[in-house]
Amino acid sequence: MTDLLAQLPPDPMLERRRLVQATAAKTQRRRATRSALFTTLLSACLAVAVVPLFLVIAALIVRGGKVLTWTFLTQAPLQPTIFDQENIGGVGNAIIGSLVVDGVAALMAVPLGIILGLYLAETETRWANGLRRVTEIMTGLPSILLGIFAFIYIVTNMHAYSGFAAAVALAMLMTPVITKAAETALRSVPRTLTEAGLALGARQSKVSLKVVLPVAAPGIITGVLLALARAIGETAPLLFVIGASIRFDWNPFHSMSALPLMTYEYASAAYDSQHTAAWGVGLILVIIVLLLNVSARLIAAFMRRERH
Repeated sequence: MTDLLAQLPPDPMLERRRLVQATAAKTQRRRATRSALFTTLLSACLAVAVVPLFLVIAALIVRGGKVLTWTFLTQAPLQPTIFDQENIGGVGNAIIGSLVVDGVAALMAVPLGIILGLYLAETETRWANGLRRVTEIMTGLPSILLGIFAFIYIVTNMHAYSGFAAAVALAMLMTPVITKAAETALRSVPRTLTEAGLALGARQSKVSLKVVLPVAAPGIITGVLLALARAIGETAPLLFVIGASIRFDWNPFHSMSALPLMTYEYASAAYDSQHTAAWGVGLILVIIVLLLNVSARLIAAFMRRERH
């Protein structure tokens, strides 16, 4: 029996395995060195990106944390004098202005962006391709051009600066971002769900509203919150249109102020106390953007978990 087994030809799979092991042993040191080199390079790139971020955040906390009081958050700004340089008031009016302007911009941009994203995800016509190119171009458009557009066509015609003009500029900034996020989220929905709804006799509009949109909701909500976070920190579109009022006013058709605009004004002011206040306003903006980003992740994770 042993002689019979010895006369059998060698197993080709075992021979292939030994050949692979021998080849891998020859190149193991080279592959390990290359892997360590690229791991070190990626770690260095991560440090280059993260360390400045932590330094900026640390500077914001150290310098801006000095002025974050209830008075600073609720009072209107005051002009310091040479005899009272520390009396800068607060940014309560700018917080209200940001809430009004960004809220009105979201009311305009969110429905329009979702509708456009649904249209681009469902159709492949010439008009859809042209709209997709326009959306991609507007995504990279300098935000100051949107402020100039709002100034020419809204402020000039209304003969007044207003929060509404600023909201239109920010809505134009948010809409392409929401459209691209909505299109990506809607395209990720399995086509079989749409076909199943149509096979049951439902209209295309009903399938889109009742089946496709709920499944894509986590991605759409994430895109909306990220677009809102970008709009909250924009200063350039507001410079030409908002008017920089110090009043507490909830009417979007009046002149208003906003947190990014207060940062710009305080940073270019004459007194050191105002420079410190600029750090405080910057810290408020960072906290708001951080909360929006964390909320986007948590809401998306919760909706995915509930869906599954």
